[in-house]
Formats: sequence, structure tokens, C-alpha cells
Amino acid sequence: MASTLELRPVGERERVLAPDLARGVMLALIAVANSAVYLYGRPYGIRQHVIEHDLPDRVAGALTMSLVDARAYPMFAALFGYGMVQIWNRRREDAEGRRVLRRRSLWLLAFGAVHGVLLFSGDVLGLYGLLGLLLVRLLRVRDRTLLILAAAWLVPVALSAALAYSTPHGATERTFFWSYAVADPATAMALRAVEWVMTPFGMMGVVTAAVVGLWAGRRDLMAVPDGVMRRAAVWGPLIGVAGGLPVGLVAGEFVEVGGQATVMVLNAVHVVSGIAGGLGYAALMALLARRIGARRGPVVTALSACGQRSMTCYLLQSVVFVAVLTPYVGGLGGTLGSAATVALALGAWAGTVLLAELMRRAGVRGPAETLLRRLAYRRG
Repeated sequence: MASTLELRPVGERERVLAPDLARGVMLALIAVANSAVYLYGRPYGIRQHVIEHDLPDRVAGALTMSLVDARAYPMFAALFGYGMVQIWNRRREDAEGRRVLRRRSLWLLAFGAVHGVLLFSGDVLGLYGLLGLLLVRLLRVRDRTLLILAAAWLVPVALSAALAYSTPHGATERTFFWSYAVADPATAMALRAVEWVMTPFGMMGVVTAAVVGLWAGRRDLMAVPDGVMRRAAVWGPLIGVAGGLPVGLVAGEFVEVGGQATVMVLNAVHVVSGIAGGLGYAALMALLARRIGARRGPVVTALSACGQRSMTCYLLQSVVFVAVLTPYVGGLGGTLGSAATVALALGAWAGTVLLAELMRRAGVRGPAETLLRRLAYRRG
């Protein structure tokens, strides 16, 4: 059996900047995407976005749908697959390496269940736990096979995207995420348990992104970007915006669409293009980190500290949103518009960045990360 030293988690000085910087920055987009789910008390439109009339709210909704929705989580999934390769490379020939990855994935699933039931049923930690169990089986698969699998999976992704968010325009109730409009906390929690189990079916695109991340991790592309990353940094975001803008314009009430079939097609294009957008965001962060190099100022250092504690910061965002937006606590989810909600989300994210930097200066790891490491790297 490998020694504890050989299986130790990567120390702060050993970490590559790009993944941490990417996580720290993209947690802002995660906050914006998640906070929109907490809005209720108004009719719903495409992808269950609340229908609004004030121009600032309509613009905020359009931008959120075009640039953030179904784009941030694929980027995190790609980084998740990338990180699994880094762990695997440290003990490639030792069976304990696989056991560590499996334990880590199972505990992520457990963390996600608690987070999903108590705070946010759109939780992604549990989904990443399931992804981890899948990726462990793909660690020795050939590169070409990985890319074929990633591409083939786009077919069920498109089908699920077309069906998962089929709320008719102007509906007074969602077809999913019902708990966010429920005033009784016990009933809301029971509904969240059901929603958490259903959430993976609406986020199937992260599988393709994670498999591509696995492929990229073998080449260490986040640390040493090449021509592929440069092209991805250009074309990924362009495809993401082109595919997301139609849904964004519909969500912002700037364009009307007729027929449920059209909405289903737009949803499918939106999610599939979002995978390209998320991968492009990751590539952009890798190129930015390469340009920054060792010249890290206070802002980059704080963002990197947030990225190193991304799970803790992600969970704290949910605590803020529950406290402020849910009907059984703050209740502002029934009155705030999209513009104010985006401001709240960015404020919550900025607060976690500041907290992460204070923890870095104090030499303290994120509590969630520390617990996961202890559970995943335990011996025996």
C-alpha cells in the first residue's frame, strides 16, 4: 500500500494557477446562474426563467441566459475531469489511486445529497460524484475513444435539453424546481429531495465536458496551453454566445417564438452550444494564467484562493441565497428582479472571494475541502 506521503493532497505551492483561477472566476457565473432559480411568484418562460417587464431586468435575464446558463457548469465539469487525471497520475500503477478516486467520488455524492436536500436541489456536487465514478472507468481508455464518447453523448444531451425545461410560456408553475415557491420549509425540503434526484437529467451536458477535461488532463493543457487551447478560447465562447443568444432574447422578452417544438429546438441548441462555451471559458482562463505567470497581484491571488476553496465557497453561496431569497426565510425571491438578483449573486461571490483570501493568509484550507480530503485519502 502506498504511503500517506505519496498519496497526500497537492500542497498550495505545487498547484497550477489556471484551474484555481478558472474556478475562482467562474464561481461568479455559478452564483448568477443559481440565484435565478430562487425567483418565484411570477409567470415563467423559456428554461423556467421568470417573465419580467422592466428593461434592466429583461437585459439582465437575456445576458444571464446567453452567457451563463448551461455554460458555467460544463466548465467546472471539464476542470473536474482534468483534476481527476492529476490525481491519477500521482499513483498510476497503484490500485490505491483508484480507491482514492472512488472514495472521493462517493463522498462527493454524499456531500451533494446533503447540500441538495437542505439548501439547493440544483446541486452539482452529487452529479460530479457520479461523474467521478464514471471517469475512473475511463482513465485507461484511448484518447480517440474518449473523444468519440464525448461527441456521441451530445445526442442524449440534446434530447434531454429539449424535454427537461418544457415549461409553457406564461405558466404559473414550473415543471421542475417546485420547492423554491413553497413557503413551508418542511414541504420544501421534501420536494428538494425529489428535485435533487431529478437534476442530473437536466444537466447531462457535463458528461461530455468532463470527458473532454479528462482528455485535456492527459496533455496538461491547462498548465501548458497549445494551439488547440488557443482555438478553443476563440471558438468556444463564440459558439456559446451564438447558441445562447436566441434563448436569451426570448427570456428577455425581446423576441417571441411560436410553438413548443421551436422552444424545444432552442433549448437543445442552447445546451449543446453551452458545452462549447464552457470549454472555451476554461481555455481562456488557461491562456490568461499563462500570461500572468508568476506575476500574481492581490486580485489574482484572491481569486486563486477562492478557486482552491471552491466547494466551500459554492456551499456558502447557497446559504446566502436561502437566507435572502426563499419564501420561508428572507422572501425576496418573490419580489427581486433579475438585475437585482445578479447584483446579489455577484455580491455573495465577492464575499466568498474575500473570505477565501483571509483564509489563505491565515493558512486555513476550506472546511469542505479539508473534510473531503480526510475522507478520500484515509488509509485502510
